[in-house]
This record gives sequence, structure tokens and C-alpha cells, in this order.
Amino acid sequence: MTHLIVINLLFSVIIVFFQRRDPRSVWTWLLALNFIPVFGIVFYLLFGQDLKKSRMFKVKEISDRLNMPVRNQEKLLLSNDMPEEMMDPMSRDFSSLILYNLATSGAVLTMDNHVKVYTDGQVKFEALRTALRKARRFIHIQYYIIKNDEVFDSIIPILEDKIREGVEVRILYDGMGGRFMPKKKWEQLRRSGIRVGVFFPPFLGWLNLRVNYRNHRKIVIIDGAVGFVGGFNIGREYISKDPAFGYWRDTHLRITGEAVVSLQIRFALDWNYATGENLFKNEAYFQPSQSGDGDSPHKAESAKLDEHACQDGSQVCMQIIASGPDTREPHIRNNYLALFHKAKRHIYIQTPYFVPDDAILSALKIAALSGVDVRLMIPCKPDHPFVYRATCAYAGELLDYGVKVYIYTNGFLHSKGIMIDGHVSCYGTANMDIRSFELNFEVNATIYDEDVTAELERAFMNDLPHCRQVTRENYEKRGLWTRIREQGSRLLSPLL
Repeated sequence: MTHLIVINLLFSVIIVFFQRRDPRSVWTWLLALNFIPVFGIVFYLLFGQDLKKSRMFKVKEISDRLNMPVRNQEKLLLSNDMPEEMMDPMSRDFSSLILYNLATSGAVLTMDNHVKVYTDGQVKFEALRTALRKARRFIHIQYYIIKNDEVFDSIIPILEDKIREGVEVRILYDGMGGRFMPKKKWEQLRRSGIRVGVFFPPFLGWLNLRVNYRNHRKIVIIDGAVGFVGGFNIGREYISKDPAFGYWRDTHLRITGEAVVSLQIRFALDWNYATGENLFKNEAYFQPSQSGDGDSPHKAESAKLDEHACQDGSQVCMQIIASGPDTREPHIRNNYLALFHKAKRHIYIQTPYFVPDDAILSALKIAALSGVDVRLMIPCKPDHPFVYRATCAYAGELLDYGVKVYIYTNGFLHSKGIMIDGHVSCYGTANMDIRSFELNFEVNATIYDEDVTAELERAFMNDLPHCRQVTRENYEKRGLWTRIREQGSRLLSPLL
């Protein structure tokens, strides 16, 4: 018993004096260590390590800074000397946000992009398979979860065909999210010529002392010309074939244009860290697809890349924003916060998990009290019970401030994004929760385009008939046991 007290005291001292944590997180860990001593210590060892200042991310952080286009674009923005065709989003009062994202996260503003929105898993994966079949040089795939089922099985033969054609194929998955896949399957893929990387692999079975830090990104890059990013992982539930979830409502983006290079840089940084292979040695991975016009020496290659081009829609301005334990600031969270403060007419939010920090919560309250139409859409069923109960507690608090809360009842809502005033949208892999803001490796696309934002807003409005609106009156009618679970989960929210 004495040894246990000493261990608890040691961990308490480390948490209070040697780790720069949010005060709520500090108190939560102290309560866990002292009220459930044995399990609290185990829980801390698995989930409580603060890796933000760890040396393991130093190489990645340095790599993030080796981006000359970022510095050049900063100078143009600060001198008000940006090309005329890139001024449109800034004329709508987003120039300060663009500069912030550029300066803090290296998110270069690109304007020659085309975007296709997918909200259904069957359609998204068919589009992905079609794009994979057109690959000529390389395929880079990164998913948080890859399961051993019919969805992945429908992709593998395409990848093996591409290997035989001389196309390079790399797959990167998270050590936690990839635990569903048998090792022999990965070995089979390696033998076929596919290069496989694991981010934070477990060191003993499923045991992983870095399990609290998950690479939650879902990125596919094909020939540097086509990129996919969004909420869908690889598994049968994502094509609505798991009865436990029913219809799976998500959002994924297909991007062509210079923003694909930003996705490729993000993949390369993660791949380099996980495997030790330096993709930056090959500049061909980071060349934006060319139009094929003029006297470009890459004209022949450009003609091949044009097979991928998306011809519908106008050119779209966007920034690819990444954040995680390898960044000094929670870039995606700060981007959300700035967008909330800029909203004048409406804020629409879709998220499966709503566990905000105080700043995000206050921004939404202030917006609603200022007359902004704030609408929050969350799922009707949990895939993580504690997180879901915390979500209900925070959503319920917003009702007092005039926020409209909708519960999606047509299956499971996994879509992750926001839309502001019909001008700007931000969708990707990050949930509206502390874990995504602080602990997970995430990537989002902030889109400064009225047409794409209007399409995303139409999808949001089309979801409303499949929702049940939560009112202050019916929220107050929830039972005692529900209230206890919500408040208990909210108390643990800094750890979720």
C-alpha cells in the first residue's frame, strides 16, 4: 500500500509540475490516480503520456518548416501583392485567416482545384476504385482503419494489377486502427510488391503505450493528380453493411489541382516517420499536375495526369490544414475557432463527437446570442458510449443559448465539418472534440468557395428531414440515470 501511495504521488507531481496540460485535464488525472489507484496508474500509462514535446516528432516538425512556398506566399499576403485571381476569398474578409493558417501550419493557399463531394460510401469507394485503375506512376494510401472485409478485398486486386504495370503502391495505416487486419494479410501484400507502413505499431500483441495518439487521417493520392480526404475508413460499415450502424452518412472529398501536392506532403511526412524512407528525395512526388498546354517539358506526363482531371465546377481555392501532437498549436481547432468568430449569418456543424474545449463552446454561445443561426447535427447512436454521453451533455448546454441541435436518426452520422455563411466550409478527418484537436493526427480541407459550400449545405439540409430536433423541454425530460451518465462522461471528457 505504501508503494502505491508513493507511485501515485510521483505521477501526480509529474502531471502538475512537469507537463503543460489544460487545468481540467490535470484535475481529471489527479482524481483518477487517487480515487482508483491501481486502474488509474494503468490508465495513465496507456493514455496519459504527454508526447507533445517528445523528441520523436522533432524530425517531422523540422520537415514541416522546409517549405519555401509557404514563406513566399506569406510575403505576398503581407505586402498585399497576391495575384488577382487569388484575391476573391480575401475580398470576403478571410485574408487574416488564410495568413494565419499559412504562417502557423504551412497551409499554402491553392486556387486551381476542383472538388467532388461524396456522402455515400458505395459511391465514394466506386470513385476511388475508378481513380486507382487510372494510376500510371504511384498510389499512396493512408487510412486510420483498414478492415479485412469485402471493401478492402475489392481494392487489393486493383493494387496488385498496378504493381504488375510498374506503378508504386504504398499503404500506411495506424497501429490502433489496423489491429483488425491479420498480419499474414499484410505479409501477402508486401510479397506482391506493395510497400506497407505502420504508424505507432504495437510492440507486444495489441499492447501499445502510445495508443492515445492515433493517426486519424484518411488520405489517398494518385499520381500527384487526384486526392481523396474525408471521413470514410475502409470497412463494410462504411458502405452501410453493418446492421449495428445501419446507413452510414459521411462526407469525403475528391480533389484535383495543386492542393493534391499538400496532401502528398502530409502523407510523405507520416510515411517518412513510420518507415524511415525519405520520399522527399524524389521531387516527382511533389510536382503539381500540369495542364499540358504550352511548351512544358512535362507535357507528355501531363497528358497522362489529365486522365484524372475533374472537369465539372469552377476553380476552387483551399488550404489543406493538418494538426496533431507534432504541431505546437492545434491548427484545425484554431481554424474552426476563427471561422466561428467570423460568421455573420449561420454556422452549420456535423460531427459524430462533440466534446469541445471552453474556447469553442464559448464561440458558439456568443455566435448564437449575436443572432447567428447555429445548428449542430450529431448521431442518434453511440459507437463510443462515454464520448456519446459527453456529446449529449455539451449539446444540451448549447440549447440554453439558442443553438439548434439535431439528432440524425437515419443510421449513423460520421460526417465531420462546418459551413459558414455559404462562403467557407471545412471538412476532413477531425471531429469537433478535444481528442481530434490535441491528440490525434488529423487533416482537413478549408474551402473558400461558394459553390462547394452550397453543395455541402444542401447535403446538410437534406439530412434535416432525417433528424429529430432536440428542444429544451424534451432535453429536460431525460431520466436520472441518463443525467448521471452524461455528467460522469463530461467529467471524464478531457481524457476521452
